[in-house]
Amino acid sequence: MKVMVVGGGGREHAIIKKVKENKNVSEIFALPGNGGIAKDATCVDIEAKDIAAIAKFAEENKIDYAIVAPDDPLVLGCVDALEKIGVPCFGPKANAAIIEGSKVFSKNLMKKYNIPTAGYETFDNMDEALKYLETAPIPTVVKADGLALGKGVVIAETREDAKAAVISMMQDKKFGASGDQIVIEEFLTGPEVSVLSFTDGKVVVPMVSSMDHKRAGDNDTGLNTGGMGTIAPNPYYTEEIAAECMEKIFIPTMNAMNAEGRTFKGCLYFGLMLTPNGPKVIEYNCRFGDPETQVVLPLLESDLLEVMMATTNETLADTEVKFSNGSACCVIMASEGYPVSYEKGFEMDIPEEVWDKVYVAGAKLKDGKLLTNGGRVLGVTEISDNLEDAIKKSYESVAKIHFDNQYFRTDIGRRALNGLQNLR
Repeated sequence: MKVMVVGGGGREHAIIKKVKENKNVSEIFALPGNGGIAKDATCVDIEAKDIAAIAKFAEENKIDYAIVAPDDPLVLGCVDALEKIGVPCFGPKANAAIIEGSKVFSKNLMKKYNIPTAGYETFDNMDEALKYLETAPIPTVVKADGLALGKGVVIAETREDAKAAVISMMQDKKFGASGDQIVIEEFLTGPEVSVLSFTDGKVVVPMVSSMDHKRAGDNDTGLNTGGMGTIAPNPYYTEEIAAECMEKIFIPTMNAMNAEGRTFKGCLYFGLMLTPNGPKVIEYNCRFGDPETQVVLPLLESDLLEVMMATTNETLADTEVKFSNGSACCVIMASEGYPVSYEKGFEMDIPEEVWDKVYVAGAKLKDGKLLTNGGRVLGVTEISDNLEDAIKKSYESVAKIHFDNQYFRTDIGRRALNGLQNLR
């Protein structure tokens, strides 16, 4: 069986390593992949947004199954294009991927179907947005409507910061057309939880919960990044809260998308805030989160490819989805200066003994050497019976990997450990 994975980051590397466990898989192609992924799949120099070239490759190489992992190609209709030529896919069609592609759409969906979320207003006129901010409660959250590499959200502590965010998005076009419309929403407080879920449009099967660490610096200081590390499960996400989320958020979201004629099949990601007034949706993603995937999939005991195919075939209710009772920790090793500016091109030394724990995000092969080629370079994941041990093992493995200009947070999982102590 020939499998094609669209994308080229740490998330895709985690998916590929898991899909390789299926004995029916004869070959895996990564489009475009990266220098580290090349060790586990055949990388093809086709960009993830080049939908026509992806479809052509799939047809010419008789691909049996495609996994479209990143948000951009999903929103651009990659699944639609592949299914049109008879290639079954994991991932939503474009009309369902809009749940991430447009924050205005997703907020309006939640309002229409009474799915708990932060109060909000939407704007397509900058002057009106700035006028609203003169009296809006502070702090507030300003979000670009469209995709912005996970960086289109500003938590504004002052009125001036909020106005500056609006101007940068709507006037300066910091995120291009993604900032043509914006959402200004209520600032919520409470622990954050990421819950990825499999859905075939008929049932929702949540995966193990996780906690992302977005800020660049220790103690959650510095700029927002694409994620500096994750742990799973999230100790704040109790069985009681999970049941409430299933009843009030997960199933209602699936049903809402069905009612809108936008049936969602694939991985639906729920970014949640556990507020004093109950769990609320901060955001939806139409795909696996990165780096949440790097802690969730290592805990999956079922066959990932079989589960993915069940979402495509709408047989998820009859398919076992089992996770281990252990814990996982992923520490991201980045380039110093990320997420603003950083040097790349440094040779990486990754010992073979830790390779199966490593998910490469930003690297290229040159003359047989693996060189850094991005802000987030790789993730190192360890699993154990308990979270404390998983964190310890992750940092022990990180210490064995070397490249110039490397940077990583030293406190991944500390907040979760504190949470565990508080919950006892």
